[in-house]
Amino acid sequence: MATRSRVIAKQKRKRTGRPPTGITPMIGLRASTDLRTRIEKWAARQADTPSLSEALRRLVESGLTVARPGGRHTQKDASKAARLAGQEIERIADKSAPPQERAKRKRRLIQGPREFRALRKD
Repeated sequence: MATRSRVIAKQKRKRTGRPPTGITPMIGLRASTDLRTRIEKWAARQADTPSLSEALRRLVESGLTVARPGGRHTQKDASKAARLAGQEIERIADKSAPPQERAKRKRRLIQGPREFRALRKD
């Protein structure tokens, strides 16, 4: 009898709870009633009606992959930036250089090198 109890003690005991999935849980989300309702309505409109968890995963994924128009600035923003840059360049410019040379240097600094102008997004 003592042998049998040792065998049972050596056997691997089942763990309680959900079995491991290999995926580490990332967040616990507390959403307002309105947000949850909107997510549930979005999920209901999908062809396969995903669960709330799957709907959240899809929405986060789509939100991270959507190309955003960020980085776009108005002409007003660009002119203000150029004006401020010009003031700073004048402040630190070489006063001994002729006015035409100073203007040329200032223009090159504000516009950037010719080979990089096509890469700018403003």
